[in-house]
Amino acid sequence: MEQKTVVVGLSGGVDSSVAAYLLKQQGYNVVGLFMVNWEEDTIDGNCTAEQDFEDVKRVANKLNIPYYTVNYAKEYNENVFKYFLDEYKKGYTPNPDVMCNKEIKFGPFLKFAMELGADYIATGHYCKRVDRDGKVYLYKAYDKSKDQTYFLNQLSAEQLSKTLFPLADIDKTEVREIAKKLGLVTANKKDSTGICFIGERNFKKFLSGYLPAQKGKIKDLQGNVVGEHDGIMYYTIGQRRGLNIGGKNGYDNDRWFVVKKDVATNTLYVNCGECEEMYSNGCIVTEFNWITDVVTKDFECAVKLRYRQPDQAIEVKIIDKHTLQLNFKTKQRAVTIGQFAVLYGEDGLCYGGGRIDKLI
Repeated sequence: MEQKTVVVGLSGGVDSSVAAYLLKQQGYNVVGLFMVNWEEDTIDGNCTAEQDFEDVKRVANKLNIPYYTVNYAKEYNENVFKYFLDEYKKGYTPNPDVMCNKEIKFGPFLKFAMELGADYIATGHYCKRVDRDGKVYLYKAYDKSKDQTYFLNQLSAEQLSKTLFPLADIDKTEVREIAKKLGLVTANKKDSTGICFIGERNFKKFLSGYLPAQKGKIKDLQGNVVGEHDGIMYYTIGQRRGLNIGGKNGYDNDRWFVVKKDVATNTLYVNCGECEEMYSNGCIVTEFNWITDVVTKDFECAVKLRYRQPDQAIEVKIIDKHTLQLNFKTKQRAVTIGQFAVLYGEDGLCYGGGRIDKLI
């Protein structure tokens, strides 16, 4: 039987390192690929691209696999970073990690791999591909605490059909144990955090370099001025830190929370303590991407409204193919316009996801 070739996206982390090893053990001809998506020199913060590439080289040499490096900074800037800035200008809270997967990892990366003559690409994502009845589906990974299907909600069935996820059925602890046994330099490497291109740096300082901040009033829900904000784009619904309001006469000695943002007047609205206005009965989701099968009738399922949130029971009302109304069985706190709502079946099937566009 002819040996199949798979190009693995090597990030310099432990997950992709072990993914490459497992594929080699399964008999694939494995090729590593390191993507450069961000070129800006960082002043503050921790830009790890050079160190990551050094780790990729060490891992590839240890596993005895060839590797390439490609530069997608131009594509990233046009298709991900521009979207990121545009959403913040509108006062929304975007998710560039979702768009990075859609526009880079399963876009130019997949195209490059196919041009190399590969049969598949592979990543270190924790999720599962299931082939059934001539179709391909995306399911949650075995390790539910690390499941990353949320970030892959914009994939198409065609992209999925050309992708392998070697970490589908093992947990993070086992991944690290495999890396240690192999003596991989990434075995004890800390997981990357933060937004994909920003990394671990001062977010406010970074954003202000691209979008000039304009100070404005912080008001309570009755319209009384209680403070001043540094720029409306820096705040998210439900946020309680960094408001610098402190104790105020006539208010309870409670924490202040961001309730809503008015971009037109550059006003941030807050409340002292939790309040009804922080909760929603539902939302309208637009640009919904059905990964495999398009559902045309109203149905019930579960939703994630942010990555770390437990699944929430909902009723789905189909407005049109790409527009859904999600009615929550239980009111949801701090639902944020600009984020993605991702739908799941009881068995862990990921239907797909779309942008939260309006709250109910």
